[in-house]
Amino acid sequence: MFLRKYERKNSMNLLVIVIGFIVGSFLNVCVFRIPLKESIIFPPSHCMYCQHKLGILDLIPLLSFIFLKGQCRYCGKKINMQYPVIELANGMIYWILFRKFGLSYSFMFYALFSSLLLVIAVIDFRTQMIPNKLIIFGILLGTIFITIDYIINRSFLAIQNGITGFLAGALMILIIILISQGGMGAGDMKLMGVIGLFLGFRGVIMSFFLGVLLGGIIGVILLATKIKDRKAAIPFAPFLVLGTFASLYWGDQIFCWYLSLL
Repeated sequence: MFLRKYERKNSMNLLVIVIGFIVGSFLNVCVFRIPLKESIIFPPSHCMYCQHKLGILDLIPLLSFIFLKGQCRYCGKKINMQYPVIELANGMIYWILFRKFGLSYSFMFYALFSSLLLVIAVIDFRTQMIPNKLIIFGILLGTIFITIDYIINRSFLAIQNGITGFLAGALMILIIILISQGGMGAGDMKLMGVIGLFLGFRGVIMSFFLGVLLGGIIGVILLATKIKDRKAAIPFAPFLVLGTFASLYWGDQIFCWYLSLL
């Protein structure tokens, strides 16, 4: 009986990871096409260099990249390393979420939310912009999430946390924009609003400060190694997303650790 339970648990973990890889493959399409305002459905997946339509064997997450040795089957050009990295990252994110929330509606919504954040972070890193359609999708997803939470738990707490989190996240960045006169952009403000909608007041505050901490550390490293100079613009959304992941997955532990220091 114990062995069957163990095998069933491992099978579910593996299934969640595989689903994460598959969704990650689709996220790559979003990352490349959304900034160009192209459809994420048509045309079908194709090589960015020779435009050849990719077959089923070319689209197996991670394995295709490994078997093809990182090259296009048709033209031999190198495949962007971003493809396997996003697929792997999304699979690991889903696995961590599944271990935390189990098979629940919270897992489903936080998985979609995390995939959205992953797309936003990569697009902002590549283009220094956050498309409004992704923000709108995030607001719709967050609204559905807190509504379902209210229906299931019959408590306004989720709605209250979502609204206060949304306002707190957006207002924090707005204040920084007004004070710094360009230190952050409207995209960061909208992103923090969406994060607050999902994580609530305490979660969005923690996400922000963790993001600032990570951004500061990495920024100093980039300046010290002269990879970036002081005048170079550094996209901030990736750091906010990393801070959000840390807050979402380990927020309670971080909060308890902080209280223990007081």
